[in-house]
Amino acid sequence: MKIPEAGGEVVSTPAAPPAGRRERKRQQVRDRLYAAAVHLFVAQGYETTTMDQIAETADVARATVFNHFSQKVGFLEEWGVRRRARVNEILGSQHAEDLPVGDRLRRYLKEMADLNAVSRAETTILMDASARYGRLLQDPSLEIELARIVEQGRGSGEIRAAVDCDQAGQLLAACYFTTILRWIREEPAPFDLHQRLAGALDIILLGLLVGEAA
Repeated sequence: MKIPEAGGEVVSTPAAPPAGRRERKRQQVRDRLYAAAVHLFVAQGYETTTMDQIAETADVARATVFNHFSQKVGFLEEWGVRRRARVNEILGSQHAEDLPVGDRLRRYLKEMADLNAVSRAETTILMDASARYGRLLQDPSLEIELARIVEQGRGSGEIRAAVDCDQAGQLLAACYFTTILRWIREEPAPFDLHQRLAGALDIILLGLLVGEAA
């Protein structure tokens, strides 16, 4: 069974380009498995999709699936990794590191919102499954990335010296996830995702940026 075209909804950017021929082939199989899993999750739901179905759709042996993803939840974790990698790739191409810290945070959340908005069906299924079955709110990956931006801003004098960068990253990540989880709760979307994230960030920046606090 061939994997249908994802219409732009499945982002299959590997975290790092593989070096050798063997690694490339392994990454190609992993990408095919990932695309098959996401397609099935969106088409029939996360809970009802089995590893056997993923293997059949990707046209590989069942054991091959477990060689790459020991548990079905691994596909949810991979989804988050690839989304963050895609955003970092976009921001790198735009030289976002040269922007003021407030604009960098706005750009980061905007690109995340763009990915979610153009693939709402995918986001609804996988984000909900990540919250129910994965480690969405325990995984520190996003808060670490956001904390790094805040720390760079503190180093450049844009962020108040008293700000705890790790805590700021946790706050920003929590704000992002809770906003997304509310956004996917209803159909059609109950609010404009870009506006809601931008508004929340403006409030948080009042406590972070030098000269912004009341």
